[in-house]
Amino acid sequence: MKDGAPTIRTDGRGLRVAVVAASWHATVMDGLLDGARRGLADAGVEHVDVVRVPGTFELPVACARLADWYDALVALGVVIRGGTPHFEYVCQAATAGLTDVAVRTGTPVGFGVLTCDDEQQALDRAGLPGSAEDKGHESATAAVATVVALARVSPPGAGRGGAHVVPASRTATE
Repeated sequence: MKDGAPTIRTDGRGLRVAVVAASWHATVMDGLLDGARRGLADAGVEHVDVVRVPGTFELPVACARLADWYDALVALGVVIRGGTPHFEYVCQAATAGLTDVAVRTGTPVGFGVLTCDDEQQALDRAGLPGSAEDKGHESATAAVATVVALARVSPPGAGRGGAHVVPASRTATE
């Protein structure tokens, strides 16, 4: 765990979560996806759907389509800097798009998009054996913890579009 990172434990039993994962950089993406699955399992989330899209640029549109049907979303992708401005455009579009989905719909989106200067940085964050960090696990845990935190302060019956939000009495975070 990185210095300064919080330890988050949360009860996500009963939640529906979709993991939306890009396909570029298969080794890194496999690590991120495995980490997200572990994070959701650690939180007790049993209803998990995985949706694969071509690249990181496609994450916002997929999350926008799914937001009304799930309690939380986890967006996973990786963008590695190259020799053109493409990196900046894709990173900006993904970040702004995923932020817009979360704010507009009220559905928490765990941000598991790696924006790296090289492949080694991505591998170091992918949750693979020998990786320093596990951003898939972290982003999944953050999405569930946000649902739980919002359920604590929401008035009864204030769920979104038919989504099931775990009752505040069943939640625990540290």
